[in-house]
Amino acid sequence: MTPARGGDGSRGDRRGGRPAGTGRPGGGRSGGGRSGARSGSSGSGARSGSSGSGARSGSSAGDRYRRGGSREASSGLGGDQVEGRQAVRELLAANRRPVRSLLMADGMDPAPILDEIEALAARRRVKVEYVSRRRIDLVARTEGPQGVVAIARPVPETPLDELCAPVRGTQPFLVVVDGVTDPQNLGALLRSAECAGVTGVVLPRHRSVHLSPTVAKVAAGAIEYLPMALVPGIPATLQRLSAAGVWTVGLDAGSPRSLYGLPLGAEAVALVLGSEGEGLSPLTRKRCDALVSIPQRGTLSSLNVATAGAIACFDLARRREP
Repeated sequence: MTPARGGDGSRGDRRGGRPAGTGRPGGGRSGGGRSGARSGSSGSGARSGSSGSGARSGSSAGDRYRRGGSREASSGLGGDQVEGRQAVRELLAANRRPVRSLLMADGMDPAPILDEIEALAARRRVKVEYVSRRRIDLVARTEGPQGVVAIARPVPETPLDELCAPVRGTQPFLVVVDGVTDPQNLGALLRSAECAGVTGVVLPRHRSVHLSPTVAKVAAGAIEYLPMALVPGIPATLQRLSAAGVWTVGLDAGSPRSLYGLPLGAEAVALVLGSEGEGLSPLTRKRCDALVSIPQRGTLSSLNVATAGAIACFDLARRREP
């Protein structure tokens, strides 16, 4: 079971265009608009001396994105291909990493978030290429890119020791992910973690999904603000966290101890979450300082990892309030 996708607004398959003389090219426009997106050409899309749809400059935009975009598996964190309006807006607004290129579909209905994306791109001097919706669909790696796809430098890794240090006088509040392989679950978990005030995330280098385009889109921009570490193994990392004074709390559906009875305040803490099917691995479970569960009242045996993680993150965040 996977959670609902992050709220980027509409799925981006609208048709039509803006009023004449305003906004993005295409979709029934007549007259002015963003003529700076073109170079001596007519028709739809951003072009360099060519006719027909799509953005071309020696090679197609689709080819460039296929070479540059991230795959579901990556040697690093990934996050270089970002799709969806909310995710791309936060990529530009955070200004954390360089954005190499930005594609936007011709003929999208007016929307404030599209204006924001264009304004942020102009402020950061990122060229917007207006292309056909078919071109967007060819380069996209998510089901609903909403007419917006960006390529950026991958999300940088943060050393684990830095995640263990206080942040602006606040003790670390970490989430450690033990083998989550569903990109929808990881994206939803990251979004909840960022909203709850988590100061860092730890992911295993192997046997886990990283920041694929799906994760980035479902996270709705959270990857731009959460420092993340990649580690060789979770059990050894838990030992390092404990040695650094970070209390490690594993969420385990089989534990008789309730999350809500945990004697925890504003001290350094790491919430440890297991995989979708098996939960925490035996060695990870053994290395946690405490194991807790979320009390349930219904018939089903467990929550999925994204939902359970959201509940636990906000419960711990409540305890940390001054």
